[in-house]
Amino acid sequence: MPFPTITTIESPRLTLRPAVIADIADLLPINGDDEVTRFLPYASWRSLADGLAWLTRMDALAVAGTGQQLVVVRRDTAQLVGSLLLFKHDETSQRLELGYVLGRSHWGQGLMREAVVAACGHVFVSRGMRRIEAEVNPANTASCKLLLNVGFTHEGTLRQRWVSKGAPYDTHIFGCLAQEWQAGPGR
Repeated sequence: MPFPTITTIESPRLTLRPAVIADIADLLPINGDDEVTRFLPYASWRSLADGLAWLTRMDALAVAGTGQQLVVVRRDTAQLVGSLLLFKHDETSQRLELGYVLGRSHWGQGLMREAVVAACGHVFVSRGMRRIEAEVNPANTASCKLLLNVGFTHEGTLRQRWVSKGAPYDTHIFGCLAQEWQAGPGR
């Protein structure tokens, strides 16, 4: 069974919903900021065409049933502030991977923490996931801290796991099991 489509996930300050072509203009300043994309495995967007190519790749994940790209929108202003990807869905193992990006002007406000908690709660409870994983460059201390704070466990480090932007880098592997989530953040 493919990853079930998510229509919306609500949290106190945010709505998470599927990314659509109309979102590209709002995502361009976020994904076009070299500081924001510093730890992402793709180059910063330089044009709307870069955003459209990205959306085409994200739509292919949904069509294949292996993931879904969501955007993170503030409920009070309807401003798009970031995106969250649920991907590498493995039906047999009931697992998936999590990735996210947040516009720099929204850092330090707890918005991505809230989005991650809402998304994880949704896929654990409503979608029956058993495990959620995240891979993070160890230099991305804010992301590592966020995952630990919401109940993920640092399970290990893979040395020089990936090459991005011309340089190999280590990867911290984080994981959270459904029963851990229900005992912690999902209470």
